[in-house]
Amino acid sequence: MTTPFRSPAGAATVFSTDQKIRVGSLNALRSSRTVFLGRNVFGGGVHSLPPSSSSTSSIKAVSTTEAAKPTKRSKVEIIKEKSNFIRYPLNEELLTEAPNVNESAVQLIKFHGSYQQYNREERGGRSYSFMLRTKNPSGKVPNQLYLTMDDLADEFGIGTLRLTTRQTFQLHGVLKHNLKTVMSSIIRNMGSTLGACGDLNRNVLAPAAPYAKREYLFAQETADNIAALLSPQSGFYYDMWVDGEQFMTAEPPEVVEARNDNSHGTNFVDSPEPIYGTQFLPRKFKIAVTVPTDNSVDLLTNDIGVVVVSDVNGEPQGFNIYVGGGMGRTHRMESTFARIAEPIGYVPKEDILYAVKAIVVTQREHGRRDDRKYSRMKYLLSSWGIEKFRDVVEQYYGKKFEAPRDLPEWEFKSYLGWHEQGDGAWFCGLHVDSGRVGGIMKKTLREVIEKYKLDVRITPNQNIVLCDIKSEWKRPITTVLAQAGLLQPEFVDPLNQTAMACPAFPLCPLAITEAERGIPSILKRVRAMFEKVGLEYEESVVVRVTGCPNGCARPYMAEVGLVGDGPNSYQVWLGGTPNQTQIARAFMDKVKIQDLEKVFEPLFYNWKLGRQAKESFGEFTTRMGFEKLKELINTYEGSPQ
Repeated sequence: MTTPFRSPAGAATVFSTDQKIRVGSLNALRSSRTVFLGRNVFGGGVHSLPPSSSSTSSIKAVSTTEAAKPTKRSKVEIIKEKSNFIRYPLNEELLTEAPNVNESAVQLIKFHGSYQQYNREERGGRSYSFMLRTKNPSGKVPNQLYLTMDDLADEFGIGTLRLTTRQTFQLHGVLKHNLKTVMSSIIRNMGSTLGACGDLNRNVLAPAAPYAKREYLFAQETADNIAALLSPQSGFYYDMWVDGEQFMTAEPPEVVEARNDNSHGTNFVDSPEPIYGTQFLPRKFKIAVTVPTDNSVDLLTNDIGVVVVSDVNGEPQGFNIYVGGGMGRTHRMESTFARIAEPIGYVPKEDILYAVKAIVVTQREHGRRDDRKYSRMKYLLSSWGIEKFRDVVEQYYGKKFEAPRDLPEWEFKSYLGWHEQGDGAWFCGLHVDSGRVGGIMKKTLREVIEKYKLDVRITPNQNIVLCDIKSEWKRPITTVLAQAGLLQPEFVDPLNQTAMACPAFPLCPLAITEAERGIPSILKRVRAMFEKVGLEYEESVVVRVTGCPNGCARPYMAEVGLVGDGPNSYQVWLGGTPNQTQIARAFMDKVKIQDLEKVFEPLFYNWKLGRQAKESFGEFTTRMGFEKLKELINTYEGSPQ
């Protein structure tokens, strides 16, 4: 019996139901018992079968209508293919006297957790350096690693640490000849940068709160297991930075079992990378895990969103899974877009690793590899639709998804301030503007974390959580933190508490205008507009600013998203919600930074006058419609004093 389905490119591919086909990536390692069957038109992959239980078993060939036609591939796909599993030519480039690496090595070092950058504000040449990004599932940072990162920032970086929107550190300004020292120091002190960038699974998010509650612990454990499942296995990272010495902790047996399982044709047989092959994924891949109501992770912006479902006694039973979220887009190219994830179904808890693997493999096999603008999984979902996508995933999963379970409403939770963990200890969430830890703040955090031997966690909102604090430590810790400007949330402007910005200038090569350096002034001006139109101090809107349309600070989920579209100019997005469940829409282009009041003062004024009960600014802008909002701006004569 055969089951045909149609690829987006239009070529019908036939799958045998008695033995699943593994549509492998380009030029992946194939064992001598694996049969080459042709090319996948859409994904650009190699069709092949896992070896059968008997070496004498015959395998029927599968044909495609485009078998003889070469598939176009992006330049990065060719670089990956020739790299010997992300080694060459990076290994050679790191040994040269030049301050930078070549184009191929620039692409490969991303898989190791680093980007090559230069200061775009310097004239008369380029001063190259490297940004390193750690990988911290659930944002967990052991005490030893925090102190190491703090030291490395001073000795080899620019004297600051940056907390990212994916619960990791970024360390800027590392020179090429110091890379191995810095990387090996991170590895030897309970850290890693492996897979923090590049075409593979990135850091797995989970709520940063160190609650001793069963569902929170289970969500964080699941995030750890997914991260381990999808971590590269071929050793390129350790070969490069610690001369092949392994620093891997023992993995849970269920992770090893799920990775090695090939009962549904998911794996590359006899490959050093059983899930990724030589080509890894078409683009970056992002996953978040959370519990019901807690949307601190911006769940719907991820390729995969996973939600713990528990019984009436609070015991986890399984997971709702969402697929197809992603923020990146390109200005003036409507075929690129931000998208929020949609539900694909429910799986019992023992199946979560297999379901996640099946989704990843579906993207590996069918995501586009010819044009990187369209390589994220959201474009595959948009092309196929959820029903076809589910059908293909189920072939790799080997089961049908159950209907998603009903969930309560989502809330954004910042975890700022003091909270009981539930095990007799406390945690303290601290707001850090744009995640930038430097100066007296950095010095004081170091002193507190070192003195009390605290572990920390990084939140998806660029903040930091100090964990496992004894009751008798609360007062002295609060006092010393306040002296360094790390205040309790009642003393932090509500606008700042939910705002985010990407680094942008001067080091990001994609930045079009300011973000991190510009947002403090923007928030002060928004507060001044609030005061002018009579909005209360406790009222707020979610403001997110990025220097380009790639969306690192997730501006397309904000109530007010400012996306750089020219020098000192922003595209304005409106309509997100405080709980990050509704995507915003582009409202105006090319709004100059000096003209923000002309746009937003009339909108804030009319929100105050015309909103419904408990209606957020984002909900108000959606209800009114953009045509009406522009009319309000054009006819605004100023608020009565």
